[in-house]
Amino acid sequence: MPVVKPFRILKFKNIKPALELKNVSISFGKRKILDNISFKLEPGTVQGLLGPNGSGKSTIFNLIVGALKPDSGKIFFGNKDATNYPMYLRSSLFSTSLCPQRGGFFGELSCINNMRACAQILINNPIEENSVVDYLISNFNLYDVRNTLANRLSGGQIRRLVIALSLIGNKRIILLDEPFSQLDPQAILMLQKIIVNLPTQDKQRRSVLVTDHQPKALLAVCDKAMILSNTKIVASGSKNTLLKSKDAIDAYFGDAFSNL
Repeated sequence: MPVVKPFRILKFKNIKPALELKNVSISFGKRKILDNISFKLEPGTVQGLLGPNGSGKSTIFNLIVGALKPDSGKIFFGNKDATNYPMYLRSSLFSTSLCPQRGGFFGELSCINNMRACAQILINNPIEENSVVDYLISNFNLYDVRNTLANRLSGGQIRRLVIALSLIGNKRIILLDEPFSQLDPQAILMLQKIIVNLPTQDKQRRSVLVTDHQPKALLAVCDKAMILSNTKIVASGSKNTLLKSKDAIDAYFGDAFSNL
């Protein structure tokens, strides 16, 4: 059964985007990775980022979290220019969390102890810590494996655990790096349902930026998406808009786009 996205208003009059990149460029040595990239991540939406290997998707994530600094351009969280802010301040001040493709958890701790460890760091109220952990274990369908060591979980269970960990501390901007990688169809469907509901879960107004190499799985959860190719954003818009875009087809989808 396909994932049904909730209706979301994509026009926000007089509301600042949760995240904005303005005219961002970066090179590694003589190789230009991103050239004058600009985009906005609106509050309460899921936005996709697609592109060939080496097109700069991971670089964008590293720029957002502060692991890299652009050669030129600005990175804003709401009204605040955070271009020169270090990683720890971007996480704490702007409620930003990255879910990496690999890692992001303590392998020798159980599923529930992973959550407890993060909750103890990010939440200063023991009662609230227990409440948050119990809620996430239940809502991310991890109850049956709560006492299993994280390094013994399946790929889908690990993805759900890492996303659940990213929500501890009331994070408002969630970056998902290839969440569908190497998952079976049932695990992908379960994860899609989780991602679709992240912006409104717990009555929050979270913003999600997700990248993956499975366009069908990604476009099923996104309100809109961008295609990155040859240092530029060559197309953006809804799924239907992208699948009709010659630039998107030439740069990424190819002849297979009609099967998505």
